Amino acid sequence: MTRTVQQLFDLEGKTALVTGGSRGLGLQLAHALGEAGARVMLSARKAGELEEAVADLQAVGIDARWIAADCAKEEDIRKLADQTCERMGNIDILVNNAGAAWGAPAEDHPVEAWDKVMNLNVRGYFILAQQVARRSMIPRKAGRIINVASIAGLGGNPPEMNTLAYNTSKGAVITFTQALACEWGKYGINVNAICPGFFPSRMTRGTLDRIGVDKLAENAPLRRLGDDEDLKGITLLYASDAGKHITGQWLAVDGGVSVVTGG
Repeated sequence: MTRTVQQLFDLEGKTALVTGGSRGLGLQLAHALGEAGARVMLSARKAGELEEAVADLQAVGIDARWIAADCAKEEDIRKLADQTCERMGNIDILVNNAGAAWGAPAEDHPVEAWDKVMNLNVRGYFILAQQVARRSMIPRKAGRIINVASIAGLGGNPPEMNTLAYNTSKGAVITFTQALACEWGKYGINVNAICPGFFPSRMTRGTLDRIGVDKLAENAPLRRLGDDEDLKGITLLYASDAGKHITGQWLAVDGGVSVVTGG
C-alpha cells in the first residue's frame, strides 16, 4: 500500500544521534527529528549545556538524552557510539554537526588551528560515521547519515571573512558525503549534506557583529538570515522515508546567497 505523506515523514520508533546538539543548529535539527517521533541522543563537549538542551527537548515531549564527548578525539567518538547503542539500541539516524571555525588571514593562519578545524570538522565526521555504520547500519542494511556542511564549502568568501580552514573543511564534507553515499548505498544507507548559510549562532556571532545582520541579509535574495525553523524541513526529508531515494546530495539553505555568489 502506498503510504501517505504523513506516514513517509513519520520517525516514530527511530533513534537519532546528533553531535554538536546542545545549541544552535544542532539543537534545531534535534528538535526536527524529535518532533517527528524519533528518540534523540545529544552529544557535545559541555555537560551543563547538554542538560539544558535535553530539558528543552523534553519540555515539548521529546524522548531525549545526552552524552558528553569531544568529537575531535577518537577515543571519545568510540565511547559515544558504544554508549549510545548501549543506552538506546540501534542508531537509525546520525547527524554529524559538531564543528569549529577559525578566523585568520591565510598567510597568518596557525597550523595548529588548521589541524583543530580539520580534526573536528572532517576526521570526526568520518570516524563517527564509520563507528555507527559498523555497529548499527551495515548489519541491518539501513540508515541515514546527515552531514552538516556549509555554503562556505562551495567556494570562497567575501573580503571581510578569513576562514580558510573552515571553508576547506566544509568543502571536504561535501565530497565526503558524495563518496560515502556511493560506497554505502549497497548497505541501504543514505548519506546527504545540508549547507546552511548565515544563521545567528555562537559560531557566527563574530561575523555578524563585524559585518552586521542587515548587510548580510541584503546579500540574500530573500533578504533575511536563517532562523530556528529553516533547517527542520530538509532534516526531516533526509532522515525519513520521504527521502529514501535521495543520497549523495547537498542542499544550500541560505536564502539564495549561493545562487548570487555562483556557489
